[in-house]
Amino acid sequence: MRLLRLLALLLIPVALVGGVYLGGHPENLPGFVRDPLVGDEDTRVVDEAIAEVSDSYYRKIPDRALADAAVRGVVESLDDRFSAYFTPKEYAEYQMSQDSQFSGIGTTVQPDPFGLRVAQVFDESPAARAGVKVGDVIVAAGGKALKGLAQEAAVARVKGPRGTDVVLGLRRGKRKLEVTVTRATVSVPQVASRVTAMGGVKYGVVALAQFGGGAHAEVYAAIKKVVDGGAKGIVFDLRGNGGGLVSEAQLVTSGFIREGKVVTTRGRNVPERTLRATGDPVAPDIPLVVLVDRGTASASEIVAGALQDLDRAPIVGTKTFGKGVFQEVVELSNGGALDITAGQYFTPNGRNLGGKGVSTGAGITPDVKAQDDAETKADEGLRGALKVLADGEA
Repeated sequence: MRLLRLLALLLIPVALVGGVYLGGHPENLPGFVRDPLVGDEDTRVVDEAIAEVSDSYYRKIPDRALADAAVRGVVESLDDRFSAYFTPKEYAEYQMSQDSQFSGIGTTVQPDPFGLRVAQVFDESPAARAGVKVGDVIVAAGGKALKGLAQEAAVARVKGPRGTDVVLGLRRGKRKLEVTVTRATVSVPQVASRVTAMGGVKYGVVALAQFGGGAHAEVYAAIKKVVDGGAKGIVFDLRGNGGGLVSEAQLVTSGFIREGKVVTTRGRNVPERTLRATGDPVAPDIPLVVLVDRGTASASEIVAGALQDLDRAPIVGTKTFGKGVFQEVVELSNGGALDITAGQYFTPNGRNLGGKGVSTGAGITPDVKAQDDAETKADEGLRGALKVLADGEA
């Protein structure tokens, strides 16, 4: 018995060391043992490749860096501009950027293959004072390239504590330049409204900047304000609106229609869901025009697409961005996360505005084309929308 106990004590560390070694080198296990422990052949070859690089590459690469690179490579192979991998560090930066103590530069942005494309620059914002312009692509922040990052991760690098500076690398057409922007808390209302006139008739202009929480209530209040001010029709301005909450898109659309589908979402691993009008509109009959441009995306396209399909309002402007998919953030065990495209959304007539899957989509084609004049700075988009109302085409 003493001899057996002694043998057992000697074998335990040997088995432990052997287990650790084989765990890191599963290719040395017999097939009948390896298969149930390390998965199928496709999964094994990934593990084998990572282990081989770790063992044989001329310089040592940290295992975490290899794991990050493998996951990022899988996501990049999807050829999906909206899906991305957050490393643990990037995800921590993103979560910190959501803290109220972190401030931005006063722009709205859209994803771009090289970083972030500026869709809107707010008046008197840090970005405006630094000379950032609509159409600029932010390719770097603080000396770090934004190419390949998820939009949220790229935005997190631009944001930071109020009063601190961030050096932005910009691409403006063929030009490359750098600007220094001092971060600040930028308070921008989601909705702006006013009453204007054309041909002696008053019309309301209601502009929505984003579909954040409570956007529908602000839109409803703005509609009431312009109608009380004598407006005989409304231009709903969604230019530069990059989207937001789908639930807010449903409620905003519901303000203009009595019934009908607003949007249907479908995904391989998520149940199909159709969102309909809530049945309590604030402006179901007043003449309506929706004004859009290339910066109109996501939830904005849901609203514009629904109102167009349901013949509630003509669309005026230029083609929209063309984003017909939605994402989910999935946290991973290493502290990182996947921002992965989980499904598509469809207008009442079944259109997916993102084109084929996640490829660049056609977006919404306006019923009436109208584009601002870059040289004269004239708001030809708004003028075109007001003319549609004045001509009684809405």
